Order: sequence, then structure tokens, then C-alpha cells
Amino acid sequence: MSVNRFIFLFSRVPHRICTKSLRSTNALVGYRCGRFGFITFKEPLSGFVSFQRSVSSSRPPDTSLFVPLTIKSDVGSDGDVGAELTQPLDKSELLKILNKFYKRKEMQKLASDHGLDARLFHQAFISFRKYVLENSNLSADLHIILNDLCCGAGHIDDLYPYFMRHAKQIFPMLDCMDDLRKISDLRVPANWYPEARAIQRKVIFHAGPTNSGKTHHAILRYLAAKSAVYCGPLKLLAHEIFEKSNNAGVPCDLVTGEERTFVDAEGRQADHVACTIEMCSVTTPYEVAVIDEIQMIRDLSRGWAWTRALLGLCAEEIHVCGEPAAVNFVRELMYTTGEEVEVRNYKRLTPFSILDQAVESLDNLRPGDCIVCFSKNDIYSISRQIEIRGLECAVIYGSLPPGTKLSQAKKFNDPQDPCKILVATDAIGMGLNLSIKRIIFNSLVKPSMNEKGEKQMDTISTSQALQIAGRAGRFSSIFKEGEVTTMHREDLPILKEILSRTVEVIEVRPLDIFVSLSQVDGLYFVCNIDDFKFLADMIQHIPLNLRSRYVFCTAPINKKQPFVCTSFLKFARQFSRDEPLTFDWVCRHVHWPLVQPMNIKDLVHLEAVHDVLDLYLWLSYRFMDMFPDANRVREIQQELDSIIQMGVRNITRLIRATETSAPSMTDPVPNQKRLAQSPISFRKIRRLPKAQDIIEEGEPLDRSLGSRLVQEGLLTPDLLRQLQMEWSKVHQDEERGVKLVAGTLNDKTKGRKKKK
Repeated sequence: MSVNRFIFLFSRVPHRICTKSLRSTNALVGYRCGRFGFITFKEPLSGFVSFQRSVSSSRPPDTSLFVPLTIKSDVGSDGDVGAELTQPLDKSELLKILNKFYKRKEMQKLASDHGLDARLFHQAFISFRKYVLENSNLSADLHIILNDLCCGAGHIDDLYPYFMRHAKQIFPMLDCMDDLRKISDLRVPANWYPEARAIQRKVIFHAGPTNSGKTHHAILRYLAAKSAVYCGPLKLLAHEIFEKSNNAGVPCDLVTGEERTFVDAEGRQADHVACTIEMCSVTTPYEVAVIDEIQMIRDLSRGWAWTRALLGLCAEEIHVCGEPAAVNFVRELMYTTGEEVEVRNYKRLTPFSILDQAVESLDNLRPGDCIVCFSKNDIYSISRQIEIRGLECAVIYGSLPPGTKLSQAKKFNDPQDPCKILVATDAIGMGLNLSIKRIIFNSLVKPSMNEKGEKQMDTISTSQALQIAGRAGRFSSIFKEGEVTTMHREDLPILKEILSRTVEVIEVRPLDIFVSLSQVDGLYFVCNIDDFKFLADMIQHIPLNLRSRYVFCTAPINKKQPFVCTSFLKFARQFSRDEPLTFDWVCRHVHWPLVQPMNIKDLVHLEAVHDVLDLYLWLSYRFMDMFPDANRVREIQQELDSIIQMGVRNITRLIRATETSAPSMTDPVPNQKRLAQSPISFRKIRRLPKAQDIIEEGEPLDRSLGSRLVQEGLLTPDLLRQLQMEWSKVHQDEERGVKLVAGTLNDKTKGRKKKK
């Protein structure tokens, strides 16, 4: 090797590598982090301490969320410089040295001080050992140190800086833990809204059960104000206030995620606005603000919107409507803002009573009955059985478009319409005015989501039961007194026990905080972000800038619908190519024009298409240039709503079409009539977990029926086999009956021929 090359190579080797200590978490003291949009800022803590309450202490991160990266040797075209300067390394000696390094307690302690707990230390060492042993071209500085150790010329601790350098390469988040902690400092959220804190607001809580007039009184103040905003949980509720306000001569705009309607012809904003709660402005000043259904502040997915509205709305008067169980919590929350809460209590305007007898049979239905189910599968089967009895029924469930829900509600409420029975999910709990005499709970078990974002089957809560039962005997309906009961006798005492309880007081507890870094006040929790992460994973491979990626991940889509998820992915890809999503492109994607559904599968697909058009409209208000044809898309969405309405009106015909197209033993829904004659009761079928998901995907129901029942502990394998044998026996008996009738007809025909 020439002297010049030796000097060149030696000059590139760092003579000493010092460990770079990470900043202590104490550096956070005196600063907090706030976020407006995508801007992060720092400001002194002194202005926030007075509102601080029961702050959770800083805790180490959950390192199970850290995923190590795979790295390659960074040696370039210069070759193995370390080997040229020293000699090739002995792999067996290297292994001994590395294992000795791993066992040193001092190294583990030092690594822990720099952010590597036992889990990360082990993972980093495994990666470091593999990197050293499998790479033939190590960096020159690392090669020289390892050679010195093999020759006994150095100390084993000299390896630590190189180990930490490798650890930070596979765990790059170690270098930004302080920044992550600052970003995740979510304490004192009341001070994220300086405009609201700059005024002294009056908070009035209208507390009462369903049908007590609490929202009505708040809306009267809303209409009398010079400027006001209504914040509701549903588009239907926002639309109702929008129409009521304009009919009362008070110009009002409508703002939802997918729709902007301005009453002014030139597009100027009105002084009054009705919006879904996620869309309310926390910077626009109002005289009055109405926040409806405040008890939803505890919702794991949407509760953040009520928190934001309650803390951030710039209004002189904040009128909060909801259950009495939320009063103490709202008071506690307002202590952090220094605002007092005036409580106005209301009683139910019309009484409802719990009957002493269950319905037990659909033959006992009466006009004004509403059967409440918690799965779409139950709605299909029950509506079919009602139709068999010669009765008409309306159908309402969550995934129907708003226009279709209103159409079905109007049909049920119309005294001149022969439809006198309603079959619905708990979607009737809010947003629809219905003339119901008797609420009939078909089941008391409902799919729910726990704090970890996992689905589970739970008995409905007292709050949920009261919300649904309260729809019976509404003040504005023809039935001045309501009745509540169950379909099945054994459920009735359970329902009575549920309704006799006191509604659970709202107590929000901190959850497992994402990335285990977020610090929150004891009154708050971080909402479930599983849907956000689901969409983020879906579009991870698509090249989008940070802002666009964030907006796409916040899109409100139904992730159970494969067609909606596929459309979301196509929207993101088209957007990333900087190609506008035109009306023609959308029509090709959804195969517009669409025809009326021929069966349930077609109806479910049309509902999914409606959701896709909703997604387009939602994105069009965030990226107007890339989604330019919102008006034309809204027009075909209205046409699609009419098509779906026709399908729902003929839902029993669709169910019959589904029955005839499905094999006799592959779909339990079409065979409810036959099942009712067998030893298997409908009650055993009605609690299938996620049955509606199976129907929505168009899969045969028996494909996972048995396995799901066994997995949920509702059936044993032996009992499942017995049920299959009974089904088979019933099916064979029916076939024998058909053959017997056919044989009798043949005998009669032969007799006539002989006489001739």
C-alpha cells in the first residue's frame, strides 16, 4: 500500500468517538407543546400551571411498539478499508468478544440511561452481532476497534459507542424521544383554545332523559340569538335544525363533512349554522352555541369532538344538552377553564311503562310496534317473517343513507300508509322523529368496542336502553304513552333490571396512551385511533406529502366494506399521480348508472357505493382542485339514494330473491321459516357475532357460522353436530313431504287416464 493511500485512508478514520448523551426528560420542564394544524410551537408553562389538575407523571415509553429497521453495510467503493489497515477478523473470536460485551451489566445500565431498556438492548445486540459477523466490509473505525479487541489491545467497553451508533440506526426514534414527549404532552387542553379563554362564557346544562324537551329549550335560545351554532352528532340532526331555523325565518347554513349549504345566493355565510360536531369552528365568535348529546364525550372514537367543542367554542353562552349523568363531569371539566355551570333539569313529557309480558311471537305484533335489533342479519330475517304474516314493515339501520332513513320514517309515521310496524337497529336512538307505541327489544346483547379497540358482545347499558326505550310515546307523536318489552320471555326480567339501575355517572379514565408517551390531565383520555392507523397502513406505500397523507387518514370510511376500502385506495393512488378525480372517472369506478337491487347483496353494494360518493364529497372540501366535480357527484348520489329507497321498500322481495338464489343449507336467513318448525329456535340464531359483516361481504353465512358459535362459547362441537343432524332431518322430512304430494298427484292423474 502506498504512503499517500495510507494517509488518505487514515485521515478518514475518526480517532475518537464520544457517546452523545440524550437529553433528559427534565428538559421538558418550563415548556409545553401545542399544535395548531401542522405547526408545532413552544411556550412557557407558567401560564398553564393555574389550570393544571392531577397531571399524570411522565413514564417510560412502551418499547414493544418499537420495530427495528434492517440496515446494510455503509462501506462504499473503497473496499474493506479496515482490513487494509489491520488484518481480516477472526469470526470465532468476534463472537466471544460480542457475547462478553452483552453480559456486562455496566453496558446494560449505560444503555438503559440512553433509552435502551432490556427489550431494546437485546434486540439491538442481536442486530449488531448479526451485522458484525455477516458483513465482510465493516466500517473502518469499527473494524480497527474489533481488531484491537481480538489482539487484546483494547477494553471491551470501547465497543459501546459503536453499539449505540448501530442501535440508533435500527431504532431512529431514540434520537427524537424528547421531541416525541413534547409533541405528546397533551396536558391542559383547555389552553389550546386562546380565543375561548379570552372571553368569559356562560355554560348552561339542559339535563334530562329522552323526550323531556331539553334540546327544544336550547334551540329556542339558538333561534333568538343574533348569531349561533348548533353542534349535533348526526347529519340528520344538523339537517333538522337547518330546516327548522330557515322555516322560522332565521337564515341558517348547513355544514357537514360532505356537504356545505349556504342560504345566501352569493355564498355569504349566515349568522346561524347547523353542523355536525366535528365540523364546528372554534375561531368564529357566536352569541350562542348548542352542543347536543354531550354524554357522547366518553365515546372512544368520537369523544374528542365534544371535548373540543365544549372547551373551544367562542360563544357567550354554551348550551349543553344531555343526560343528567354527565352534569358532574361537565362541571369538573369547566373548573379547568374557570367557568361555572348552570344546570336546568327536565322531566320526561310523556311516560313509558315496562310491560309484564314479552311478545314471544311475531303473531302478537300491533300497529305502532318497533322491533329493535342489533344486527342487520336479524333485521332481514324478522322483516321476512313479518311479510310472511301478511304485514308491511319499515326498515331502518345505520348504514342506510340519510334520505332513505327519512323516507322509511315517513312511511311508518304516515297514518294513511298500511305500514304500521318498524324493524330497526339502535340507529333510531337519535335523529329521527317516530310515532312508536311499543318498543320491543329483540335482543339485549350488542357488539361493542372495548378500550383496546377490540370488538366484544356485551349486554346493553342502562344509558343505551333508556335512549332506545325513550323513543316510545314521543310527545309529538299520536301515542302519548309508551310501552317497552322484549321479544323473548327470558329477556324481560333482564331488561327490567337494566332500566331500574341509575345511569352510570360519566368518569373518563386515562387509557393506554399511544406510543406510551402522551401525558394527559386526569379528566381526559386519548381517543381510539385504530381507524386512523388502519387507513395509514393501507396507503403507506403510496407517495403522498405529510399533509395529504394526514387528511386521507382522517377520512370517515366504513372499513368493514371491502368496496369502500378499495375505492379509498384508488382515490389515494389517483391523487398521488396528481390526476384529478373527475366525474367520468368516478362513474367508471362505481359503474354508474346503477340499477335497482335484485337481492340483498345488490342492496348492500349500493349502500357501499353511496359511502364511496360520500368519501368523494368529503375529500372535495379538502382538495377542491383534485376532486373538482362535487356538484355532479352529489346529483348522482341523490339518484342513488332514490334507488336504495326503492330497494328498502321492497326489502322482503329482495330477501326472497336471495333465498331462491342460495342453496337450501347455506344460508340460515332464507330458511327461518323452516328453522322455526325445527327444534332450533330463532333465539339461538339471532345472537351471531358479526353476522352482518358476513352478509355485507356477500359470503355464505354457514361458511363460518359453526366455527364462530363454537369460538364464542355459544355452542360445543357436540351440540353443533347434533344441530346439523336435526337440520338435515328436517330437510329430509320436507323432501319426503314433497315426494308424497307428488306421488298422490301422479296417482290421481293415472286414475283419470284409466277412466278415459
